[in-house]
Amino acid sequence: MTKQAVSLVLASGGARGIAHIGVIEELERQNFEIKAISGTSMGAIVGGIYAAGYLQEYKEWLLKLDKLDVFRLMDFTLSSHGFIKGMRIFDEIEPFLGNLSIEELPISFSAVAVDLIRQEEVVFRSGKLKDALRASVSIPNVLEPYRLDGQILIDGGILNPIPLNRVEHQEDNLLIAVDLNALDNNQPALKRRQKTHKKKKKEIKSLLKRIEFKEQWDRLFPKEKKEEEEFKIGYFDIMDSSFDMMQNQISKFSIEKYPPDILVSISKTVCGTFDFHLAQELIDFGKEKFNKSLIEYDEEIINKYLKSVKK
Repeated sequence: MTKQAVSLVLASGGARGIAHIGVIEELERQNFEIKAISGTSMGAIVGGIYAAGYLQEYKEWLLKLDKLDVFRLMDFTLSSHGFIKGMRIFDEIEPFLGNLSIEELPISFSAVAVDLIRQEEVVFRSGKLKDALRASVSIPNVLEPYRLDGQILIDGGILNPIPLNRVEHQEDNLLIAVDLNALDNNQPALKRRQKTHKKKKKEIKSLLKRIEFKEQWDRLFPKEKKEEEEFKIGYFDIMDSSFDMMQNQISKFSIEKYPPDILVSISKTVCGTFDFHLAQELIDFGKEKFNKSLIEYDEEIINKYLKSVKK
């Protein structure tokens, strides 16, 4: 059976990017073949690891994480450039990247970052994969910028959260994009079904006795506000909301200018930036949204797919 070729674009979006794994798994299950990937931030992480051939191992690692594990991965710093160094996280995912160069990958891949000094987009199509991913994921004021070859690099989502214009795209390929920056309140927040082990709860309680950890914990995992509670907004709320609105608008313009054949739209309301402990729920959600998007798309696109797949 001939597989339908796909050019895949994966957006930035923190922990929501785990939903990319579900989309990729469904593409493979339904006889699509991913020929090219372009990603920003978490989209670059998932896309790069998939292109390197280690997505299953990365998924298994993610599925083991709970809130405490995520917290322990955060190497906090007093730097004015960001409150997380990011070295501990990348030490953990190093086995999924190795010393691979982008040119060695069996799938065409590009990752997007932004050069803070030149104030311009940087597209990695060559060089060390781990350098490209670390640069692309440097969320301003959260993860420290990445210095490389005289550049100070930050999250590509600042200028190009859904890099539709950066993916290698052949005429016969379906262009599929996964947008993680939609503002759709009809997509409710995911809730973890598994209970935290009693031993873990004790560890968390003990850890939070130190006030500096309590502040960092609340910043990473803010409590859900009840409707009747008075609305309060702090520094990080303002920063996050502003970043969200900016990414949403840029994504809209990008999708209008470079319309994909199939768009999988996932709302920011689904989970928080650091909710990596919701990995299974996010993977399942990505699968569900992909299948709904495939059904909803117009007959012309579906017919294009059916004609291309010859038994």
